[in-house]
This record gives sequence, structure tokens and C-alpha cells, in this order.
Amino acid sequence: MKTRLPAVVLGLFLVYPAFARPSDQTQPPLAEVQRDYNAGRYNRVVDVLIRTVQEDPNDASVHFLLGESYYELQDYQKAITSLEHAVQLAPRDSNYHDWLGKAYGRKAEGSIFFIAMGLARKTHREFETAVQLDSGNLEAQRDLIRYEMNAPGIVSGGDDKALKHIGDLEKIDPLEGQLARGEFLLTKWDLAAADLLFAQILDSSTNRIGVYFEVADYFRDRQNLDKMAQAVKAAEHTDQNDRRLKYYRGVMLVLREKKPDEAEALLRLYLATVPNNSDLPSHASALQYLGKLHESQSRFSEAAEEYRRSLELDPRNKSVQEALKRVEKK
Repeated sequence: MKTRLPAVVLGLFLVYPAFARPSDQTQPPLAEVQRDYNAGRYNRVVDVLIRTVQEDPNDASVHFLLGESYYELQDYQKAITSLEHAVQLAPRDSNYHDWLGKAYGRKAEGSIFFIAMGLARKTHREFETAVQLDSGNLEAQRDLIRYEMNAPGIVSGGDDKALKHIGDLEKIDPLEGQLARGEFLLTKWDLAAADLLFAQILDSSTNRIGVYFEVADYFRDRQNLDKMAQAVKAAEHTDQNDRRLKYYRGVMLVLREKKPDEAEALLRLYLATVPNNSDLPSHASALQYLGKLHESQSRFSEAAEEYRRSLELDPRNKSVQEALKRVEKK
């Protein structure tokens, strides 16, 4: 980030991307391109879709997939341009508005203060529009709530707004509403209440594997490895072939300081076979845990290399910056 924003503004942009999914309007000719997208071949997708747009500039689904691809390549200005075209061509598509909001939010992170404020307002507007168009768009609901719980009132944030939308979400989908409420409690450092709520969610016996991964993330960060293990086990029972399990199994072994060879193999397999996509555990995070693993084994030069690779993908991660400085002194 070239320009550091004041702390009160940095919180605006904790926007967590939703699961990448093709628009219902995607036509069969785009099926192969969509497969490339799902495999993480974003540059190839961009090359094909630029030509497609030139031939048919009025296909909203093409602009949307192009915007998603630019987003994954972290070229947020081009993502905004493509997603704005998609919204103009299909203004009633909730998913298009939600992704445009995400792109505005990410662009804001690297912008100077006044530009960031304007982009923040656009972010909120798009999330709000996405929810108004389709209240069943759970990812848009969560994006709107996350924005409001982190943003100051000057750019349409605030606890009262977030709590109202959490209540609305609980009526539509109680489990998703609980997740949002747990996240709200975490941002307010009401950790005892958040622990209790996420434990209740873990006991919900849902068949939605993403819920268990979100619970696993929470207890991973809380260093409650028993609860994290329960969440990962529940995810395994839901779908033992889910590609995210390699990451979670590897991370759990690193944190438990058990079976280091297996932990490394799992994380490297994840990096080699799963694309770096915003709806999946990031490659930066997998590299961070490889660094942590090597550091625990006093393999400091190898740890430093993994931390550097992690920072190449996520330069603003302060914990990795600190870890790199620590191992470089060894």
C-alpha cells in the first residue's frame, strides 16, 4: 500500500470475497473459460475474454467473468471497469453488484485518503444494492455487514446498521446470521461471547462445509486447537474430498507441532494443486504456516524464504513481516 490510511479508515476495507461462481447468464461457449478460471489460470481467461468483449461488447456475463479474473490478479482498477460494464448491462443482478463492491473496497486499500473515502461509499452502495436486489444472496449480506461493522459512520458504517442487518439475516438464514453475529462479537473483542456462539455453531450439525471452515478459522486464530480439530473433522464428514482440507489438516499439524513431514507435504500439495483464489485459503497463508513449521524446527533460512514468498502475495501481513525479521536475526 503506497499511502497508509488512518487506522479509523483502514477498518473500512475488511471485505471478504464471496465464493466465486459463474453468473446464471453464462452461456455454454464460456464453459471452457470458466474451467480455466476455476483452475486459477486467470491470465488465460483475460486473454480470451478481451477478444470476446471486442466481438460482443454487450454480454454482461463476459464482462463479469473478466472482472472476476482481474480481481484475482489483484488488478482492481481493471476489475472495476469490467464489473461496472456488467452492472450497466444487467443492473438487476445482485451478484454483479456484490463483486463490484468488493473491487471498490480493494481498490480503496491502495488509494490516498480522499479517494479511499469515495471508494468506500461506493463499496457500501454496491453491497446495499446487492442485498436489496436479492436478500437471499448470503455473501452479499455478509459483505454488507462486515463493511458496516468496520467502517465509521462518515462512510455509512456503524454498529447499529450492522446489528440491524445481522438481525435481518438471522430471519432469512439463522445459521449465517449466527456466523455474522459471532464475527461482530469478535470485532468488539467480546471473546467470551464469541467463543460460546462459535461453539454453538459447531454443534449445529449442518451439512454446509463452509460453515465448518469458518468455525475452524475462528478457533485457529483463538489458538483453541481442540475446537479447530472438531470443526475440521466435521468438515471431513461433510465432504472428505474437499480440496480445502489439505490446508486445514496441514495447519492443524503445524499448530500442534506434530508430524512435521506430513504437515509440510499437505501444505505443499495444497499450493501445487489448489489455485490461489479469493474464496479459498490463500497461498500466502499456506506459505506462512510452512514458514512457521520451519521456524519451529530451527530451519531459519528455509523459514525466511517461505515468509518472503508469503509477503510477495500479501505484503501487508504484519505478523509475517515480524516473523521474517525474527528469523533473519537467527
